[in-house]
Amino acid sequence: MKHAPDLAAYAEATPQDVTPFDDTPKHHVPQDIHDRVALRVVRFMRLFADAFFSNRYGHRAVVLETVAAVPGMVGGLLQHLKAIRHIRDDQGWIKELIDEADNERMHLMTFIKIAQPSRFERILVMMGQLVFYNFYFFLYLFAPRTAHRLVGYLEEEAVVSYTSYLAEIDAGRVENVRAPQIAIDYWNLAPDARLREVVIVVREDEAHHRDTNHSFADSIAAGRHP
Repeated sequence: MKHAPDLAAYAEATPQDVTPFDDTPKHHVPQDIHDRVALRVVRFMRLFADAFFSNRYGHRAVVLETVAAVPGMVGGLLQHLKAIRHIRDDQGWIKELIDEADNERMHLMTFIKIAQPSRFERILVMMGQLVFYNFYFFLYLFAPRTAHRLVGYLEEEAVVSYTSYLAEIDAGRVENVRAPQIAIDYWNLAPDARLREVVIVVREDEAHHRDTNHSFADSIAAGRHP
C-alpha cells in the first residue's frame, strides 16, 4: 500500500487498455480532525505492510484483505442493531456493508490461493484480524463517521496497491499465473483468465468500496445518517 502522496503516480502506472476502470486518482482531502485521525491510522497500518511484505504484492494482498473484510461486517452488525433499537429503516446501509464484507472475504480467499502464505504469515493474519476487529468495533460504536472515513482511506491505499501489482505483472516482474477457479467462478471470468484479470476486477471492487465509505462518512457529517 502507498500513502496519499503516491497517488500522483497511480494514474501513470495504470495501463491504458484497462477499461472501464476510472484511472483518475481519487483522494478525499481531510477536512477536520476526524478525517486526519482516520488518515493517520491508515498510514500507521501501512508501516507494518511495508515492514513484512515490501513488494511481495500477493502476500500484501492477503494481509490487506484480512483487514478489509472486517469493517463491513462490523458496520453491518452495528447498523442492524441500531435499526432494531430505533425501529427505523436503514436506507440500504446494512446490505451494502454486509455485501462489502463478503466481497472482501472473496478477495482474501482468492489471494490465499495465489500467494500460498506461510504458517508465520497466517499467524500474522490472525493477529492482525484480532487487533483490528476490536479496534474497529469500538471505533464504529463511538465514531461511525471516522470509521467509514478510515475505510475510505484504506481502500484508496488498496486501489494504489493493486495498480502497482498490475504494473509489476505487465512489466513481467510478477508471473501472470492462471486465475484460481474460485475467482473465475465468483467474477464470472473467462475459463482461461489469468492473474492480471483478477487484479483488475479486485481493483474495481476496492474503488467501489472507497467511494461508498467516503459517501457514508459524508452522509453522517451532513446529518443524513439513517
